[in-house]
Amino acid sequence: MLEDLNIKDFALIDSDYLEFNKGFTVFSGETGAGKSILIGALSFLIGGKTDISQIRNGKTEASVTATFLLNDANKVQKDLGEDEEALTAAQWLQQHGISYENDRVLLRRYIRNTGKTGAWINDTPVTRNDLSQFASYLIDIHGQHEHQSLLKVAEHRKYLDLRAGITEQVEEYKKYYAELVEKRKKLAEYNSSESQRLQKIEMLTFAVDEINQAKLKIGEDQSLEEEESRLLSFEKIYSEVDAIDNYFTDENGGLISTLKNIRKSSSQIAELDKSTEKLNERVDSIFYELSDLSDEFSKYKGELVFDPERLKTLQERLSLLYNLKKKYAKSVNASIKEVIEYGQQAQEFLNENMDGASAKEKLQEEVKALENQVLKRADWISNQRKTCASKLSAEVDSILSTLGMNGTKFYVKINQKPGNEVEQKCGPYGKDDIEFLISANPGNPPLPLVKIASGGELSRVMLALKTIFAQNDSIGTLIFDEIDTGIGGQVAVSVGKHIHQLSKNRQIFCITHLASIAVYADNQIKIEKSVSENVTTSDVHVIEGEERVAEIARMLAGDANDAQSLEHARSMLNNIRE
Repeated sequence: MLEDLNIKDFALIDSDYLEFNKGFTVFSGETGAGKSILIGALSFLIGGKTDISQIRNGKTEASVTATFLLNDANKVQKDLGEDEEALTAAQWLQQHGISYENDRVLLRRYIRNTGKTGAWINDTPVTRNDLSQFASYLIDIHGQHEHQSLLKVAEHRKYLDLRAGITEQVEEYKKYYAELVEKRKKLAEYNSSESQRLQKIEMLTFAVDEINQAKLKIGEDQSLEEEESRLLSFEKIYSEVDAIDNYFTDENGGLISTLKNIRKSSSQIAELDKSTEKLNERVDSIFYELSDLSDEFSKYKGELVFDPERLKTLQERLSLLYNLKKKYAKSVNASIKEVIEYGQQAQEFLNENMDGASAKEKLQEEVKALENQVLKRADWISNQRKTCASKLSAEVDSILSTLGMNGTKFYVKINQKPGNEVEQKCGPYGKDDIEFLISANPGNPPLPLVKIASGGELSRVMLALKTIFAQNDSIGTLIFDEIDTGIGGQVAVSVGKHIHQLSKNRQIFCITHLASIAVYADNQIKIEKSVSENVTTSDVHVIEGEERVAEIARMLAGDANDAQSLEHARSMLNNIRE
């Protein structure tokens, strides 16, 4: 449910804040007052296309903010799946890591005169596509706007399945169909050129044998390269170590010999002057540390041996690793781990394909069994749809006849996907292509809903469908624009009654020029246009009591002050309340 709406510098609106109630709310006002701007602002908020022309003249930014209260249907937590259309609003938020409090969600969107736009759900920035997708769980706009879910042919199957009560069975069918698609894909691989398959097996067998024979170890290429580097630099290393050893041990001025003399003198000084004991300790420490270091370098020097055979072995092994990387890794600079992983993947392929004939026969049996299962379920689903389709057509025709569209016929077109006696074609939702059609006048051929020319006719068709689907639809807020185009009299009364009935379980907004529709509303909002200092502004406010009576009178006779019209308006409102 839409709880409040804050519009700032959008089109003719300077700044308006509105709070909304449950039930049926109408927007009314003189022609050109800006009623459609409210719908435009909502359409903008929920992800509609926009441009800088929607920014109020002289301003740099337009923004729309709204608070929605999630209804019970949109808070039901089911098992999360990959099917977006099966989610609730709460689950969509959960999947996108957006939290909400007190069952409320804040939507905000702006556009600046630079063309930059931004959108948020609560305090999380989102893309226009995400905003539109999430808002589709909360609000549906019908009329001359793009948020007309029932005009999307892809939605028709969904609504028919909801009315038929087979949504769960269709979801179960989808699992079997997905498994069939996967197994058919594998079978197609088996059915590819046998010579190609055998050639690939031969190539991978060689690769696996070559990699296995190499007995590779992760990281060995790096350690071997380090050892090779040491052997190739043997002469330089030995020369430098020998020089260090001489610095330490040379009997004529070597470090160790010199430190011995220093230590001896330091010790004698410490005996004569106790204040130098710490200095003596430091000399001792340096002597022992450098003596140990001298021993380590001497030991290292003694272990240095140049082994040409070891160098040859290393270089041969590194050459092998280089060739393996060149064959089986992305580059020669890759790690040996990539070669090992290639061998593992190749072995997995061989395990699955070596016994090709047996595996293929088994897979063929599995595919055949799944095809029978899928077709059996698709046939059952199709029969349920056909049974429901005729009932749905009759229900819609009945409602349309009371909405001034007597003679209009609603059709549910169900065509089977193309196939033949050998293979029945099925899709992820069954074997049916489903589309809603309308014949607006007797004798006219049925046409897709999108080809209905009149916005008023379209809105009434939507009203009829929404009345029927209300028990299955979780969308909490519906907006009908131009629903009264071309109607009046008793038809308008019927439209008002229908909307009021639908609003018992939904929040309904409607733009109307007809008093006979407006009187059925639980709430009425008036839009007025004013001019001040050559600046035009649309003002929006809730009307009640005598102000509402005056607005109904204006809608009846064009004069809000006419006594007869006021009495007529008051009588109409009182009759509805009673």
